[in-house]
Amino acid sequence: MTFDFGAFNNWGQLKTVAVRAPSAAFQSDAKIDAEWKDLNFHSRPDLANALAEFAEVERVLKATGAEVIMLPPGDGLTLDSLYTHDALVVTPRGLVKPRMGKPQRRKEAAVNGAHLQARGIPIAGEITGDGKLEGGDLVWLDRNTLVAGVGYRTNVEGARQLQALAGPDVNVLWFDMPHYKGRSDVFHLMSVLSPLDRDLAVVYLPLMPVRLVELLEERGIGFVHVPEQEFDTMGCNVLALGPRQAMMVDGNPETKRRMESAGVRVEVIKGIDICRKGEGGPTCMTRPLVRG
Repeated sequence: MTFDFGAFNNWGQLKTVAVRAPSAAFQSDAKIDAEWKDLNFHSRPDLANALAEFAEVERVLKATGAEVIMLPPGDGLTLDSLYTHDALVVTPRGLVKPRMGKPQRRKEAAVNGAHLQARGIPIAGEITGDGKLEGGDLVWLDRNTLVAGVGYRTNVEGARQLQALAGPDVNVLWFDMPHYKGRSDVFHLMSVLSPLDRDLAVVYLPLMPVRLVELLEERGIGFVHVPEQEFDTMGCNVLALGPRQAMMVDGNPETKRRMESAGVRVEVIKGIDICRKGEGGPTCMTRPLVRG
């Protein structure tokens, strides 16, 4: 059975999106002190500033007209639970609960899935055994084509299980990701590829799989290139709010200029404590559930 809901592209108008505020993820200074080093944050987040920064993210999301679902705190959740995109995957058969590649994050899928299931959203299944899967490694090219980056956070077995759960009308194509900074780094497919419209994407070509670059070119998808000096500042971590409308992190002026030259309206957010310190940008902090 299939359901008429979902976000089977990465650029359509946001209709429903799930987020977790720092008040639920970070919770307290004591929790921050206990976890930030173990989770490989670059430096200690400031709770008060994180709350202020996230309020602006929420304002931008609501200004699109989208329903914003606030996910709750839960037992075993860490600071990383702020980055909701990774912990659920939307498929035509319902939500898939992934088995996260980062072990500290493996309780998130159950908490998030239970909350959304209680709201009437179906669960298609979960990734089990040796499978690993994170939402940041997945990009929909169209309703029937889902590309997956295989690296340290998502493996071939995870992609294989996702194919079975998503259904026969979805083709999951996987591409090997580079080692880059290694196992401890937050490096996903969406670190180098963020769609802006059906025929436009923000990309950082030096770290993209060649076969994937060729596939995108064959499909007539144009590129907004992130300059080298803006890759580490998350110039490529851009959330499409709708076709050619996007949210990005402050500090990437050349990428912003290039996006605007391609006809994209850009909303810029401050992201010192909610983005840079944990390496999670606007895409990471949002789990689109329904897009137009």
